[in-house]
Amino acid sequence: MPSSKNMATVASRTLVLASGSPRRRELMGKYFNHVELNRPSDEEPEPEADEKPDVYALRVARTKAEQIAQRRHDAVVIAADTVVALDGDIMGKPQDENEAISMLQRLRGKTHRVTTGVVVLDTGTGLSYKAAPQTAVTMRGYSGGEIEAYAASGEPMDKAGGYAIQDATFKPVSNIEGCYLNVVGLPVCVLADLLVQAGKTNEMKMDVAAPVECTDCTFGKAAR
Repeated sequence: MPSSKNMATVASRTLVLASGSPRRRELMGKYFNHVELNRPSDEEPEPEADEKPDVYALRVARTKAEQIAQRRHDAVVIAADTVVALDGDIMGKPQDENEAISMLQRLRGKTHRVTTGVVVLDTGTGLSYKAAPQTAVTMRGYSGGEIEAYAASGEPMDKAGGYAIQDATFKPVSNIEGCYLNVVGLPVCVLADLLVQAGKTNEMKMDVAAPVECTDCTFGKAAR
C-alpha cells in the first residue's frame, strides 16, 4: 500500500487498461470509471517448460503492463492474461479451426482450471500489485456436431482453450467453482481490491450490479 504522502498523487493518475480484448474492455467500461484503453503488442511470450499456469499468466500480464508503461509515465496500468490448463497442460488460443476442434474435444466433459493473472502497475513509482485467481470449470458433454459448428463460426479463435463461458448459443460449461468473471477474462472483484492496494479508491461505478453468475463474490466492496 502506498504511503499517505503518495496517496493523493496515485489517486490523480490516469487508469489505463493494457488490452485489446473486447471482453476486458467491455468489463472495464461497465464496472469502472474513467478508463483509458491502450492496446499492447499482440505478441505474447510462450510458456516455458514446466511453467505453472499462474506464473505464466502473471508473466504475460506483466509484459503487457510494461509495454504500456514505456509510453505512459504517469498512469496506473492494468493488464491481465487468462490461461486455460487441463491436467497442468497450458492451452493457448487456437490457431485454426482444426486446433479449436481438438481443444474442445479434449475439454469435453472434463474439469479444467482457468487462471487470470492480473497486474496493476503504477508507472509513477514503479510499484506493482498482482493476483492470479483460479476457477475450476467443468465442460458439458457437447456433441461432435456442436463442436464443428462452433469452430466454423470463428468464435474460438481469440479465446484461450477455444471457448467463451458466456457464449449463449454453444453454452460450453456445465459448472464452475470460483469466480465467473475470472473465466470471462477479468476478475473484477480481484482487480478492485488490487486498485485499493495501489491507492486508487472509488474507481468502481456505484450503480452497476454484479453478474447473476457471481453469487458469492464480495465484488470489490473495498473499492466502493
